[in-house]
Amino acid sequence: MRSTYTFADRHIGPRPEDIQRMLATLGFSSLEELVDRALPASIRPSQWPELDSIGPPRTESQVLEELTELARQNKVLRSHIGMGYHDCITPPVIQRNILEDPRWYTPYTPYQSEISQGRLEALLNFQTMVADLTGLQIANASLLDEATAAAEAMAMCLHMARNGSRLFLVSSGCHPQTIAVVCARAEALGIETLVSEPETFPWEQSPFGALIQTPATDGTLVDAKPLIARAHEAGALAVVACDILGLALMCPPGELGADIAVGSAQRFGVPMAFGGPHAAFLAARDSAKRLIPGRIVGVSRDAEGRPAVRLALQTREQHIRRERATSNICTAQVLLAVMASMYAVHHGPEGIREIARRVHGTARALAGGLADLGYQAGERPFFDTVRVGVGEGRAREVARRALAVGRNLRVLDESTLCIAVDETTSETDVAELLAVFAEASGRPVPSIAVAPAELPAAFARTSPILTHPVFSQHRSETEMLRYLNRLQGRDISLAESMIPLGSCTMKLNATAEMMPVTWPEFSRLHPFAPLDQVQGYLHLFRRLEQWLADITGFAAVSLQPNAGSQGEYAGLRVIRRFHRERGEGTRDVCLIPQSAHGTNPASAAMAGLRIVVVRTDPHGNIDVEDLRAKAAEHAESLAALMVTYPSTHGVFEEGIREICDIIHAHGGQVYMDGANMNALVGLCRPGDFGADVCHLNLHKTFAIPHGGGGPGMGPIAVHAHLAPFLPTHPVVTVGGPKAVGPVSAAPWGSPGVLPISYAYIAMMGPEGLRRASQVAILSANYVARRLEPHYPVLYRGTGGLVAHECIVDLRPLKHAAGVEVEDVAKRLMDYGFHAPTVSFPVPGTLMIEPTESEPLQELDEFCEAMIAIRREIQEIADGRMDRADNPLKNAPHTAEQIAREPWTHPYSREQAAFPSARTRRWKYWPPVARVDNVYGDRNLVCTCPPPGAC
Repeated sequence: MRSTYTFADRHIGPRPEDIQRMLATLGFSSLEELVDRALPASIRPSQWPELDSIGPPRTESQVLEELTELARQNKVLRSHIGMGYHDCITPPVIQRNILEDPRWYTPYTPYQSEISQGRLEALLNFQTMVADLTGLQIANASLLDEATAAAEAMAMCLHMARNGSRLFLVSSGCHPQTIAVVCARAEALGIETLVSEPETFPWEQSPFGALIQTPATDGTLVDAKPLIARAHEAGALAVVACDILGLALMCPPGELGADIAVGSAQRFGVPMAFGGPHAAFLAARDSAKRLIPGRIVGVSRDAEGRPAVRLALQTREQHIRRERATSNICTAQVLLAVMASMYAVHHGPEGIREIARRVHGTARALAGGLADLGYQAGERPFFDTVRVGVGEGRAREVARRALAVGRNLRVLDESTLCIAVDETTSETDVAELLAVFAEASGRPVPSIAVAPAELPAAFARTSPILTHPVFSQHRSETEMLRYLNRLQGRDISLAESMIPLGSCTMKLNATAEMMPVTWPEFSRLHPFAPLDQVQGYLHLFRRLEQWLADITGFAAVSLQPNAGSQGEYAGLRVIRRFHRERGEGTRDVCLIPQSAHGTNPASAAMAGLRIVVVRTDPHGNIDVEDLRAKAAEHAESLAALMVTYPSTHGVFEEGIREICDIIHAHGGQVYMDGANMNALVGLCRPGDFGADVCHLNLHKTFAIPHGGGGPGMGPIAVHAHLAPFLPTHPVVTVGGPKAVGPVSAAPWGSPGVLPISYAYIAMMGPEGLRRASQVAILSANYVARRLEPHYPVLYRGTGGLVAHECIVDLRPLKHAAGVEVEDVAKRLMDYGFHAPTVSFPVPGTLMIEPTESEPLQELDEFCEAMIAIRREIQEIADGRMDRADNPLKNAPHTAEQIAREPWTHPYSREQAAFPSARTRRWKYWPPVARVDNVYGDRNLVCTCPPPGAC
């Protein structure tokens, strides 16, 4: 008999007796029999993958001990490296009540705005904070990292300038990781980059844009105003990379004339975490609002005419323009953006300014002491990073002395060091640093006094900061705690309900997996710390890479892509470099099925590929004959096929091996989107049935939580012939000998969340991972079978089965009862459920993925809610309920509506708000009525409106 005390038993929702009941409903006697029928013979292995490298499953306590041992191998020294990453203090009220609270880290992207009001308000705070500090009119809801944001800004400039130029100027004063990511993106897009000191920019060559950084990577404050004016005279747009804390004291980019500002919000209370995840920001002038990548949160109104927040501009994400997109970003760093916004709410304008003044005062005291010791320091204006001349050839020697007392400095060149300070740097820290330099110079340690200080007048900000009342209303912890809890109570998370979103895999994120994230040995490391200080992380990376390679059947893995979209982009660039190295650089056609997610063509466009669309057949599969014809037509230029498996339609396509063979026969490579790996792990491996490269959504299949819309991780796995081209990094050597340029700012993307996937795989073990996939397939087919008498299941694969998700067709209901798919999605909120994926990949449908971690009772209650809604629709169709005034058209119903007198609807309050036994047992109340998206787009407001303005 199986033990009932393994982690896998607690992760997998249905009990053994429930599994047997579900199997009986489907007509199978075992999970093995079900999977044997579901998987096509062409990919079904003769025996399950061994996955021996993972080892036997560990208990929660065992894996925490394992991670504790890895953490001990990391050395947490005081970091003075800077380069865009700074130690900071996460206010405990934010750490405990946001970062460590599953009600904040388990929700999904806020597409269903009525049940996402808390996160949306927090993101609106973030956008307001960024717009305010940068002096620009509009900001997005965060991006993946600062380097990515700079690359996105370059693409915006290309589209906005329209002067025909393909030249983009980059200041050599930018951080090296930013320069590398921007130049790599430019190469793929056919953009020429020129990196030089801004004073020598060749404006006469009519660039379309320029990137300037202030403070520069060596800490020097740059007078950006004349550079911006010169850019505009040349017909170029100006992007300024800036420091979010420095903006509390510095004249903001918008006031200097900049068109776009980018940066990282990491130092607003988000741990360094060896490079991420962090929330980057991008702000721009109002005229660019429809070109900003990623997500924008806007204010609208609900059906009651009251203010409500939602994702703005209807399309929400620019990547859905598909091959016409200039960005493939389909995520934000919501959890981290929420933390950063709440850091500003917690401290308020006075507190933020005081922290900035204290940091600058600390840097000034350090510079003064170094000057007293005879070093060249403080000769250039700075904010928090002091450039120190130590004499020819002495930089490494002095850095070694600092290391001996537990401090990491940055060696800029053989005679120059940079020393960054932050809000954690004390007067004692400054004294200890000065002692190092005093010993090196043979002089006594000078006495210093640290005092808050303002910037020189030439760089100083005169405008106020964070003027909206939200940043001044929550000064006490009592007020702050209540504010955070009020917001999270306005959302649905996995703590309240299953989130049955197709292609998104909202599975359990176990507490034990989450615990190591905030351990200082993982969270307080600088991404460019010497490698001998991060051996625990390196061991974790090596093991995780090996596990993921074994699970997928590939030879090598890069952990650098910090989102699924970045994984797509990285994989395609690896393919392009492979072709180029073989002398076939003209291969630039990417075949993409009609049903593909919008990021696929957007990623291909960003990688410089031409998109050719392949038809799908009436069953939702790739039309193999159309694929064959197009592969032959483009044989000389075929670079790749992008394919999702199981398919975007939620089925195991029979022809996947043949599809891969066709592409290989015509010289192309197969890129597999791993969004649906939850149906494959432990059963079969993409590397065995034809794929050459595959990205993995660790935030889906491998238990990293969605965080309300990020963080994510999208590492890529490749066969041996592609391994030499895996992404590199300019600061830390990673990747292959013929590597493509970096796709993320940090060498390993967002390492701070990798212990989650490590713990998940280790605790599940090979058999647990396999069983999870089997139960995911079982649960999806069980839901499909229960719903099919009421809603047609649109696509089925082998043996009449779906994979791990199913699509139900609601289109006939529009004609019969005037009911739209959106009406059903909103009505589910009244039943206490988050809606499945709406109108993707087929308009007018719901895509349902129950996941293996949802118990049978939850699955049954969801099915019963869907069936009850179908009965309500039938009443409308039969004329027994009004077509305009009914529970679906008026959904969701708020508590205020239910309590209001008089009740004017032709259905009862009970039917409106308590339509099921579940809702009578426990009720989630949507905080707002249905949100009017059209009104919000016509009256776009993307920062916090003044109180009473709506």
